[in-house]
Amino acid sequence: MTEKEELVIKARNGDNLAFQILIEDEQDALYRFAFIYVRNETDAIDIYQQTVCKALTSIHTLKEPAYFSSWLTRILINVAIAFLNKRNKTVLIEQTDLEKIEDPNQPKVEEQMDLLQVLGELDDKYKTVLLLRYYQDYQVKQIAEMLNCPEGTVKTNIRRGLKVLKNALKGAYVDD
Repeated sequence: MTEKEELVIKARNGDNLAFQILIEDEQDALYRFAFIYVRNETDAIDIYQQTVCKALTSIHTLKEPAYFSSWLTRILINVAIAFLNKRNKTVLIEQTDLEKIEDPNQPKVEEQMDLLQVLGELDDKYKTVLLLRYYQDYQVKQIAEMLNCPEGTVKTNIRRGLKVLKNALKGAYVDD
């Protein structure tokens, strides 16, 4: 059993410090994921906070400690989609907001703006699978389990989402 799994078991049994340690490990990835969904710093923070609150109140329902990250990501996806459905309006990407989430290991913000803009315009089913696959590095099987759908559906949504991205970015970039 890994150290993370032991922390999950402790958190499931009511150890708030263990839960805090687990959340701190996931914090950056969750925030970035939320930001990609809503493209607004304040809203991303709200989604992150709602995710943590829901996770804290329902940690006892997590059956398999090894799936903590997947479980937490699924909560975030549900919170983000509910938030977007409630708000149901278009948000423009602000240059200053993008600079705040810039990862030094990633390309510069200017290079990501077109991709983020197009990602933000995708249907939720395509956006979710693409973010899970390419931003969170989940395998197709893990995504299928997380979303409770067949692997074939996940593969189809990834393929269709990539096709939409390619067509949307075709005018801006020369195909390799």
